Amino acid sequence: MIVGQYTEAMEKRALFGLNLAELTGLMEALGQKPYRARQLFEAIYRQRVTSLDAVTTLPERLREQLSAGGWDVGLPVMAQTAVSVDGTERYLMRMADGETVETVWMPDGDGGERGDGSEAAEEEAGEVQSAAEAVAGGKSSFWERRANGRDRPNFGTLAEMGFRRATICISSQVGCAVNCQFCLTAKLGIRRNLTAGEIAGQVAAVLNRHRIQVGKDRINLVFMGMGEPFLNYDEFMKSVRLLVEGVGVPESRMTVSTSGILPGIEAFAGEAVRPKLALSLNASNDQVRAQIMPITRKWEIAQLLEAVRKIPLRTREWVTFEYVLLGGVNDRPQHAREVLRLLAGMRAKVNLIVWNPGPGIDYHQPEPKDVAVFQKMLIEGGVATYIRRPRGRDIYAACGQLKRTVAEDAGLVAIGS
Repeated sequence: MIVGQYTEAMEKRALFGLNLAELTGLMEALGQKPYRARQLFEAIYRQRVTSLDAVTTLPERLREQLSAGGWDVGLPVMAQTAVSVDGTERYLMRMADGETVETVWMPDGDGGERGDGSEAAEEEAGEVQSAAEAVAGGKSSFWERRANGRDRPNFGTLAEMGFRRATICISSQVGCAVNCQFCLTAKLGIRRNLTAGEIAGQVAAVLNRHRIQVGKDRINLVFMGMGEPFLNYDEFMKSVRLLVEGVGVPESRMTVSTSGILPGIEAFAGEAVRPKLALSLNASNDQVRAQIMPITRKWEIAQLLEAVRKIPLRTREWVTFEYVLLGGVNDRPQHAREVLRLLAGMRAKVNLIVWNPGPGIDYHQPEPKDVAVFQKMLIEGGVATYIRRPRGRDIYAACGQLKRTVAEDAGLVAIGS
């Protein structure tokens, strides 16, 4: 059941989530000059303070006035953390009303940016080349230490952990209404949308945990966690603007994934500030796609591709098509040939995702040889194609595995299952 945006029921009114205009209105209502709004904006977004007491640019009396009015910074709380053997961290984020979502920290990312024309893609290509040169030279280097985990702490800054960049995967809804048959999140159903502050707040909480310096450390954001961002379009886009204008993360370092919400794609095409787009294709024809993604019955592949083609791409920008490979379902050579026909003439790349298993889902992973053949066929057909690295499978942090899982005793238990 959707219970709507959570705002009025908050014990404290969250400042994190208000843009500069809204903060200006608040300051004016309190009899303050507009520059106080800019000071507050800088403190909660650029400096990422977690309490009003830390906003030392504001007079103590004003801070007391805000607190007395029920205001607080209002970042999500990291209720629980799970750490994978590969360095991935999955956080159970608790909102003010007690609802929880999951956010994932992936040091070194999962390769999802490769080939999309962005700065992040160029960085990864350079790192891969450096790694190859180090191995060829027989050197015991950063790359070898990173590969085998030597001298790497489980928690700290990027440099302390032995990594050069990281990706944060963000949720946009509590649960999801799209009901993709291969995804654990679908089993939760939809509970409510997240506010812009709750979406962007996940990023701020993770950046604070790892003491990230935005602009110095290489951070990429992917809106690929729980929920469908384009079914929470206004709050999602507001969170993007807060992250760009406030926190300082360029939109070129953000990617949003949609299952194919046509009105959302059409609106997205007209945005002046927007992340890169990734469309979850996952099938080569409507018949197969409707079986695994019921949303296809509302908007067919041809409609989605027509809308995507109308997006004015930036210089060197490519659209990403994500394709979850399900053994025996959508991984045959004829499917690869159909994908090539669909994407003919588009400035597109494909990310292949080997399905990440979960309890109660009746699919199986494709054979490695079938994955290799599928990728080879797409590349030979002229489509840049990459295999995304699975991150955090052992802690249910990989693509399609997010289900508000908590640690209990020696096992893992999913909330709401």
